[in-house]
Amino acid sequence: MSNSEPNKKFWDKVAPLYAPLVERRNGPYPQLCRELRNWLERDIDVLELACGTGQLTFALAGRVRSWEATDFSEAMIEKARTRSPESHVSFSVQDATSLPYREASFGAVVVANALHVMPAPELALHEAHRVLKPGGFLLAPTFVHNRVASPARLRLMEAVGFKTFHEWTSEELASFVQNCGFHVISANLVEGGPVPECVLIGMKS
Repeated sequence: MSNSEPNKKFWDKVAPLYAPLVERRNGPYPQLCRELRNWLERDIDVLELACGTGQLTFALAGRVRSWEATDFSEAMIEKARTRSPESHVSFSVQDATSLPYREASFGAVVVANALHVMPAPELALHEAHRVLKPGGFLLAPTFVHNRVASPARLRLMEAVGFKTFHEWTSEELASFVQNCGFHVISANLVEGGPVPECVLIGMKS
């Protein structure tokens, strides 16, 4: 069994409940969308990794030319497809560490709330770098540990099958992304969830 297999089973299991749970608690999502919109232009094609059931997909896809939304969970993609109102949005099951797209295919890559739950996020970032056009943006909001999360909450999440592989601070996240070949433009903190969220924006030079 690969390192990612237990997490994949968890996301397959929670897919039917994921959208209602996230949308019922607003948390950081409204501010997160406002931050990300600033980096999306009408004439670009966007690739989204770890799209889940489409929380950011549906909020942001209308601002760009096309949006390719991917996730490694078949159940998440199936649920997202049933919710899709956008004709220029495509959903597919993909491994973020081994993408089928050509080099320099996208003007932006979005990977939201996912790098910290990937066993090997550097592989996903290298793939994101490969498929981005020069000057393209990486939009990578990620939960970080700038303040101490509730140990009880973390234990409960792991007990039900959720695994966090990386507990970065915002500075550590920025350094990690930079070491994967991106120029980090900004890394703003957004509060409102169980732990802060770092809205990291990188660029392929």
